[in-house]
Amino acid sequence: MEKKILIIEDEKELAEILGEYLKVEGYEAILAPDGKEGLALLSRYLPDLVILDIMLPGMDGMEVCRRIREKHEIPIIMLSAKSGEMDKVICLGIGADDYVTKPFSPLELVARVKAHLRRAPKGGEGPDTERLILKRESYTAYADGQVLELTTKEFEMLYFLKKHENQVFSKEQLYESIWGMNEFGDISSVAVYIKRIREKLRAHSMDYIKTVWGVGYKFFAEE
Repeated sequence: MEKKILIIEDEKELAEILGEYLKVEGYEAILAPDGKEGLALLSRYLPDLVILDIMLPGMDGMEVCRRIREKHEIPIIMLSAKSGEMDKVICLGIGADDYVTKPFSPLELVARVKAHLRRAPKGGEGPDTERLILKRESYTAYADGQVLELTTKEFEMLYFLKKHENQVFSKEQLYESIWGMNEFGDISSVAVYIKRIREKLRAHSMDYIKTVWGVGYKFFAEE
């Protein structure tokens, strides 16, 4: 059965070009010109991956991404004309799996689509054989089959790090991704939350949160 790719992009020519490249690779491309129609087509077709532009008429891509993440764990690749690092971190923080800056090569984007589909877990939650399972839609965590008690922010930080396994994030990047640019707070709280998460994981003999000295933190599952 063909994998379905939903392209939510208001630049009609770009969307059609991407659709043609995906069709050549054996995928079914579904096109939506805005966020509202994109969400409607998502519910109708249940695609295997979403390519989502940030700058959309009406509902922007970030809001669309948030709404998708409320119910689905399918891979999301964000497209943007903005190349700033913080823009990328914010997108990853709200649930995107990848961030591609315009202009880009359609072949590169297709390669990323293939890579994310290879990594995408069956059933949306990952195999139950994993020692640590995080369920975003219910904000519940399980360590070796037992409920792991986490606060909302602890869950969000652990989920973010686990989702981007082996990628190092600074305190600043973690703060922006979890708390957001406009929320009042103290960046030093990142270290406090990391310490709490580590203590809870280590109670189950899990040492997944690694410090990269002088840089930041990453999730690394050595098992």
